[in-house]
Amino acid sequence: MLLFVLGSCSVTKKNYTPNKKYPKQKLQQDFTLLKNILEKKHPSLYWYTSKDSMDMYFAQYYNAIEDSMTEQQFGWKIIAPLTDKIHCGHTSFGMSKAYNKWVSNKIIPSFPLFMKVWNDTMVVTGNMNRKDSVLKRGTLITGINGFNNATLAKTMFSYMTEDGNANNVNYLRLSNNFPYYHRNIFGLSKEYTVNYIDGAGNTQTIKVPLFDPPKDTSKRVRTTPLVKRSKEERKQQQLQNIRSLAIDTASNTAVITLNTFSTGKLRKFFRQTFRYIKKTGVTNTVLDIRSNGGGKINLSTLLTKYVTRQPFKVADSSYAIARSLHPYSKYIKNRFINNLGLVFLTHRKKDGRYHFGMWERKLYHPKHHNHFDGDLYVLINGQTFSASALFCNAIKGQPGIKIIGEEAGGGWYGNSGIMIPDITLPNTHLRVRLPLFRLVQYKHVPKDGHGVMPDIYIGTSYDALIKGYDKKLQVVMEMIRSKKELGVSN
Repeated sequence: MLLFVLGSCSVTKKNYTPNKKYPKQKLQQDFTLLKNILEKKHPSLYWYTSKDSMDMYFAQYYNAIEDSMTEQQFGWKIIAPLTDKIHCGHTSFGMSKAYNKWVSNKIIPSFPLFMKVWNDTMVVTGNMNRKDSVLKRGTLITGINGFNNATLAKTMFSYMTEDGNANNVNYLRLSNNFPYYHRNIFGLSKEYTVNYIDGAGNTQTIKVPLFDPPKDTSKRVRTTPLVKRSKEERKQQQLQNIRSLAIDTASNTAVITLNTFSTGKLRKFFRQTFRYIKKTGVTNTVLDIRSNGGGKINLSTLLTKYVTRQPFKVADSSYAIARSLHPYSKYIKNRFINNLGLVFLTHRKKDGRYHFGMWERKLYHPKHHNHFDGDLYVLINGQTFSASALFCNAIKGQPGIKIIGEEAGGGWYGNSGIMIPDITLPNTHLRVRLPLFRLVQYKHVPKDGHGVMPDIYIGTSYDALIKGYDKKLQVVMEMIRSKKELGVSN
């Protein structure tokens, strides 16, 4: 049986054809199923978009299925803009497993420029057309194919999900892989018209060819030797990439980098880290969660207990709108576990909703053992999301704690999540994430679509980008050194 399964996976990858078109009827079936599941099971479908508007969008994108489409076309032209209209960062779509296996390790044609994007600014950070001597790292771009920067970003954002209107996360998504999003949203062109600012400060226009990788890569030779590491060394490096601790003895400061709340033996890491900080008398801690997209709420809560100055709750309300995935269970990943959770973790209240009472009722207290009482500086940006936003909300405004950087991507008023299985559409096998609970945080702020806001704003620095230094961390360390010289606390 195992050999059969492995063989089937191999055949699926080998025989997968990305250009296969699905009939209009099959696409409409997938779309209608997704619509029904979202309407019956999504707890926040109408949180930021009214029912009338969502009904209009459902009709609009259903009618846009005018003919057969490939998986990629259906995903990006229909499902991506539809899920964006929900304004839920956890309701995103993904390609099928077969597509992901097919595309794995492939270099495919793309718009050639990698760029750092913020506000209405775009700066070249890499160019796949290596012979291009004009659009080098640091070049300011002002437009592509007739779109100025602001219009281009706004257009691309309409295919990308976010909590409320907290688009700061989407600037970072574009910055991490601009060619990927441009290719999927606008398609490919043989050449692109790019406007840029030259060394003299003048606006210029250039025609840029499509990046089309060579077909035969079999003769490629590795230019750098492959470094062999033991299994233990690889595991340690993986853990270091997830979470790390560094000590600046000159300023008596600990710098904790935490990139997730999902993995990395975090209970042990928190215990050892705060025990060391306590033992060595460190009085300043910088917590960097700029790349922390969230994870397990219990681990986010545990970290909060180590640094909070006051008791806290996770949420005022946390509820699902259905107690079962029926009749759609077979389309939803881990249906047995999720159905079990909905039955045994929730209780129906008078409002007709199924409440996850533990997060609503329980009051958490600061840890007595190895609690950090010094000055805490928390670095955030658009990638600070989900459980990281819950952490920020709980500690924000407390004495001795400053949140520094840019608006978080995670909704400040609340978000939808906790249990987030995938829906797999039966014909195209596209996947859409389905959060089962709405969570409203216990510190009330207006439901205006913002992410958690920093106490001290530090935006993107062009100089830091070009020279390769961490502007936000630099500013915080200067604040700590100045405070030490003046002999004051945060």
